Amino acid sequence: MRFSKRTEWNTEESALARAHRERVAAGLPVADLTASNPTRCGFDYGATLLDALEDDRAQDYDPHPLGLRSAREAVCKYYADHSVYGEPEQVVLTTSTSEAYSYLFRLLCDPGTEILAPQPGYPLFDFLAVLDDVRLKNVPLVYDHGWQIDAEGFRRAITAETRAIMLVHPNNPTGHFTKPWEADVLAGLCREFELSLIVDEVFLDYPMLDGAEGSFARGLEGVPVYVVSGLSKIVGLPQMKAAWVIATGPQRSAAMERLEVIADTFLSMNAPVQWAMGRWLEERQGIQEQIRWRVQANLAELDRQLALEPVVRRLSVEAGWYAVLRIAAIKPDEQTVRELLDEGVWVHPGYFFGMPEAGWLVVSLLGPEAEFGTGVTRLLNYLGKTQEGKKWAMRLNR
Repeated sequence: MRFSKRTEWNTEESALARAHRERVAAGLPVADLTASNPTRCGFDYGATLLDALEDDRAQDYDPHPLGLRSAREAVCKYYADHSVYGEPEQVVLTTSTSEAYSYLFRLLCDPGTEILAPQPGYPLFDFLAVLDDVRLKNVPLVYDHGWQIDAEGFRRAITAETRAIMLVHPNNPTGHFTKPWEADVLAGLCREFELSLIVDEVFLDYPMLDGAEGSFARGLEGVPVYVVSGLSKIVGLPQMKAAWVIATGPQRSAAMERLEVIADTFLSMNAPVQWAMGRWLEERQGIQEQIRWRVQANLAELDRQLALEPVVRRLSVEAGWYAVLRIAAIKPDEQTVRELLDEGVWVHPGYFFGMPEAGWLVVSLLGPEAEFGTGVTRLLNYLGKTQEGKKWAMRLNR
């Protein structure tokens, strides 16, 4: 039997994953600084969360390809709270942002064409592109007193096969908001080369600074913009599998007609969650306030410990729930992470997000505060004990 080449992945368990699994199975302590699932981080969702799934209207099957109008209206109301006023006819519901990306790749790309994406970025995009026979071309973000796009890098990366530019606003894991000047540059490139712009805004509601940038759902003049988001981050419910695409800009009607056919082919959204979406979105402030408070507290604890043990440089972060750490690039980050695991702390190596193989770690700010503080202490103690860590600390303190 032959399998598709697009599924020729190496599915063997990595050495890091195996070491982590074996340590957990042995009952040895592990302070998890990779937590990304809010439902497992000790937040209070309230006793009536699941009551929203008991709507009797869900017993009726209304197979509308774009999703129930009431659910799409709830999405529009969410954006109205961000001062963006759209119509349900601009919205198509999906079961996840991954499915939303797949719909957009099929809408915009022929097999073998390409999409530009900034890096560092979320590794899932590579798998999605391969599954839809699209090439993903990474364009590095640059760091100079904060993260920013490389405008010329994007221009040089565009070819006759490029169909879209993809952004995560704010970026995961850098926490970088796309600034107005960056949006203007990318909009200009899209108009010049007839490209679309895909914008993932799942972390939009988690700014760390006042005056955060708004949603791209307001549109950009002369540019087809497709905004992707969903309940996973907005209401901290990744298990409910509900997301969407909002289409704006030129040829929006034609795009929605095609998206409707794509969605009609799968009809993947389930009725109970669609009927519950309005209530969950209306009540989102409760969980969002808890997450923002946790993230700010853990970031403050990280900075407090770094001031005492300056063996790591924390890079600027504007939003989201991750922090990027710069460490001495003496050995591969995979080796560093493996040795940190032996010390009882679990972190992401930077290469997981497309960073270089050495010199970068990524930590989640989402976990319980006590566990987070313990993990940071173990991480800094370990790095402070190493010769390269001492040299790096001397450089940071010059």
